[in-house]
Amino acid sequence: MSGYRELFDASIDDPAAFWADAARAVTWTREPTRILDDSNPPFYRWFPDGELNTCANALDRHVDGGRGDQAALIYDSPVTGAKRTYTYRELLDETARFAGALRTLGVSKGDRVVIYLPMVPEAVIAMLACARLGAVHSVVFGGFAANELAARIDDARPAVVVSASCGIEPTRTVAYKPMLDAALEMAKHDTPACVILQREQLPCDLVDGRDVDWAAAIAGAEAVDPVPVASTDPLYVLYTSGTTGKPKGIVRDNGGHAVALLWTMRHVYDTDPGDVYWAASDVGWVVGHSYIVYGPLLLGATSVLYEGKPVGTPDAGAFWRVASEHGVKVLFTAPTAMRAIKKEDPDAKYLADYDLTGLKYLFQAGERLDPGTYHWATEKLAIPVVDHWWQTETGWSIAANPVGVEHLPLKPGSATVPMPGYDVRILRPDGTEADVDEEGAICVKLPLPPGTLPTLWGDDDRFVASYLSAFDGYYLSGDGGYRDGDGHLFVMGRTDDVINVAGHRLSTGAIEAVLAAHPAVAECAVIGVADEIKGQVPRGFVVLKAGASDEGLADALIASVRENIGAVAALKRVDVVAALPKTRSGKILRKTMRGIADGRAEAPPSTIEDVSVLEALTPVLRSGSHSP
Repeated sequence: MSGYRELFDASIDDPAAFWADAARAVTWTREPTRILDDSNPPFYRWFPDGELNTCANALDRHVDGGRGDQAALIYDSPVTGAKRTYTYRELLDETARFAGALRTLGVSKGDRVVIYLPMVPEAVIAMLACARLGAVHSVVFGGFAANELAARIDDARPAVVVSASCGIEPTRTVAYKPMLDAALEMAKHDTPACVILQREQLPCDLVDGRDVDWAAAIAGAEAVDPVPVASTDPLYVLYTSGTTGKPKGIVRDNGGHAVALLWTMRHVYDTDPGDVYWAASDVGWVVGHSYIVYGPLLLGATSVLYEGKPVGTPDAGAFWRVASEHGVKVLFTAPTAMRAIKKEDPDAKYLADYDLTGLKYLFQAGERLDPGTYHWATEKLAIPVVDHWWQTETGWSIAANPVGVEHLPLKPGSATVPMPGYDVRILRPDGTEADVDEEGAICVKLPLPPGTLPTLWGDDDRFVASYLSAFDGYYLSGDGGYRDGDGHLFVMGRTDDVINVAGHRLSTGAIEAVLAAHPAVAECAVIGVADEIKGQVPRGFVVLKAGASDEGLADALIASVRENIGAVAALKRVDVVAALPKTRSGKILRKTMRGIADGRAEAPPSTIEDVSVLEALTPVLRSGSHSP
């Protein structure tokens, strides 16, 4: 096997040859003869004349190849007490029949289906069923509020919405159906049908003529065969926060996605068919798409679907119990999960209760892995703890330690090195390349590799404006960082107003819009501040209109954000202040505020309008992050 450097150089020197070789791992209904269409930059397309079906690659080919009785999906739900293992044959049967149910409701190739489900097997089945039909799924995280769901419905314009009566949290049951009903009422798009999974913990009423019970729909459905689609046809749309507050629909194509994820399972994660792989994420996020559903199943591995938390379901040993019980080889979590476990069980006493000899790697992504958490996990687990960096937009890791190829030195705070296909450059504002150890904008020279976003849903112009306009010929990641003398990449954080709360990307602009809508608020600012557990949390600062009262205001604003954005926003503190620090041109000094709140010494910029405003706000910024 070639080492990392040989693979990386080959991918940059001749990307078409490199990815043509990788594409042989995919089962095509029509083999691609063209690998990269670069005739219309910056809109590059991979395997443009290829044809395949992603669901057939994830299920049918493993059943046909003799893996029908192997476990495909292990569902483990400590919040309900339920456990179930689906073989590849069983998962294929249920997926094919649910695809038949969707077809009965009028879903066909190219139609969109919005999926608003908790972490249950039906979420995986619904995604795969859409792929089977050549339909485009758009999964919306179950914690999002009705107006956020409505915005996604209006953008995707689905033929069907698939949802559930409720989601289960450790301390409460979340009614999904009222949020769905409210979203459909708000949305301009008229969704003709909804499939509702009734959960015994909180059944719901169905709307006559629109809502169909999941069990009834699948009971009377006929299994359907996979529909071949073009490699460049969309598999899914996944919405991510934009700096304007309007969500961006990240498009993932079928062919490049299958090729890239299959390559990563072996080379990045050192996983083989039959191995047990657990991404402790949610199907509402890109990690859930790539590494709960598609990556492991495309490979023929066994994937764990966990409906629980790192702590509290029932204790800080929950992850170790799941890994031990199901023989997990690779565990992939956000650093937030490790920090939560570390806080509850700093000495890792629960580890002694479980046999983790089968666990070979802990992968971390979704936010920066702080050195303290890295050292704790490395010491307690005595296995490689691999930080890697990627985005909703890319679908797989831009930088990682490719342990399936070569174990490179691990450096705390570094995501190691760029993966094949990603020609990473650190650029100064003038577009020149930064020196070693010099921080700048992390960019990727075009074309991006397979599996990355080819555009935004229905908005090529926004795709170019958001990612490709800052530096000609480069994808702008939105993150800043540097490379050291060994070529290791250090990602230091966002350069825009998107913050990372426990691995969830949220727009501070969207939160500000909710605060500004209150009649008592004259102006406001939201910043992301460092948090011991979640990595970052938002803090709000509001200036009152003349004569307005601040009595009960903070609680009202926090409740409004929860209602309009969702509990995932985790806003717990809003301060009423006399004024916000600004530049002479009127721009609020959010970066300076964030630095002070995080305990750094921030010199007032030369463009500041009134330094006394910043001086007055400094004690408030430094006063911690307790709730009001």
